[in-house]
Amino acid sequence: MTEDPFVAHRTLLFTVAYEMLGSAADAEDVLQDSWLRWAGVDQSQVNDPRGYLVRVVTRQALNRLRTLSRRREEYIGEWLPEPLLTSPDVAEDVELAESVSIAMLTVLETLGPAERAVFVLREVFDLPYGEIAEAVGKTPAAVRQIARRAREHVAARRPRVQVSRSEQQAVVERFLAALRTGQVQELLEVMAPDVVLITDGGGLAAAARAPIHGAELVATLLARPGRAVSAVWLNGAPAGRIEIDGRLAAVSLVVEDGRVTRIHAVANPQKLTRLDEPAELAR
Repeated sequence: MTEDPFVAHRTLLFTVAYEMLGSAADAEDVLQDSWLRWAGVDQSQVNDPRGYLVRVVTRQALNRLRTLSRRREEYIGEWLPEPLLTSPDVAEDVELAESVSIAMLTVLETLGPAERAVFVLREVFDLPYGEIAEAVGKTPAAVRQIARRAREHVAARRPRVQVSRSEQQAVVERFLAALRTGQVQELLEVMAPDVVLITDGGGLAAAARAPIHGAELVATLLARPGRAVSAVWLNGAPAGRIEIDGRLAAVSLVVEDGRVTRIHAVANPQKLTRLDEPAELAR
């Protein structure tokens, strides 16, 4: 029996939904809705199941995005994407790893729903403008304009310097080692003077409700010995898993010029359910 196209492309479809939503839980809901729609069509009339399913998932994700935008306006404190445990293999596809990084997903949060959908489908998955237009309900000409605006928007907000995987890993290891010792000076040496710390507790865990700026203040806040700190791969990049007094946090870092310039720390327990089993991602 031939494998169902939905099953065959499920990893791709999950990746599309996750990149559009920044939430694995919401991505799974979108896939469930998309599966129900797929089950209700005459599949023998679908010439390109992969493209058809990507369009279905995109439409469902757009609907979900519009709902989530209202929910996120009421979110307590800073909202960060849901981190995913990944294998180091994800980093082998450099473009995929960058597109699912916490830093990139955070930038994508600043786009409108249509802009985000167009950017993801064009820049990450390289879909033709005609297919994207059908997915988002706009003309190909409009999609081209949206794609240009989205690229400019993302380019202005993404990390200025792309670092190698080895440099990223080395700096992350130095940062995690400094966290283990809890020494302010060691943290200062690995962070840029203008480092920014963003924490997400969602009102369910202790977290700052606004970004914290400056190495001295950030180091003072982080310098607490007694933590259990381990290195993990999150969203295709080296990262950290921290436990203190039974509470868990996932830490993702942006590295530029050999130092940490941005720290994303997720402590909301509802967003930390995907840290035990590696997620499968694909383009």
